[in-house]
Amino acid sequence: MTIEVELKFPLDADNPTAEEIITRLEQLGSHAHPRRQQRDRYYAHPVRDFAATDEALRIRVSDSITRLTYKGPLLDPVAKTRRELEFEIASSEQAASLLEALGFRPVREVAKQRRPFVLVHDGHEIEVVIDEVESLGTFVELETLIDEGDGETERTAARNCLLALATELGLSRSERRSYLGLLLDRSEN
Repeated sequence: MTIEVELKFPLDADNPTAEEIITRLEQLGSHAHPRRQQRDRYYAHPVRDFAATDEALRIRVSDSITRLTYKGPLLDPVAKTRRELEFEIASSEQAASLLEALGFRPVREVAKQRRPFVLVHDGHEIEVVIDEVESLGTFVELETLIDEGDGETERTAARNCLLALATELGLSRSERRSYLGLLLDRSEN
């Protein structure tokens, strides 16, 4: 099992532009990967409030690959650090039918265009993604994965590595809410 350690930053007036981030990533030796389009459909549990427990369940269609993903409660007060279980599945429609038959209900879809880059920083492989999120704007995500058995020391080291990279990229004001949470907050206002 893996633990995902993530920081997310809005690209607004307080942060560099996407082009400035890409230039800096190239200077740091990152490797660009092909752009991809993702559509995530999030589900609510029939008896547990995922918003209150900081959990998430989604079906993600990314180009031609479909995955079912569960994200556990947050483990860190600074970064979005959580257990992640992810499985490739054959059909988003079949998975949706199964979840809905079990009492899960669809909450909302999140659509985004992703520009991924990968680099090694302080011994950690980090994926840096520039996301254009429908109805939200542009964000940068920094993410690394660690083994669930690594413990708090490795989680802290991974988080600190992401924080150091964010500083090198000129990023400030991380956003802990998920894209889903941001969209739901926006629709309530």
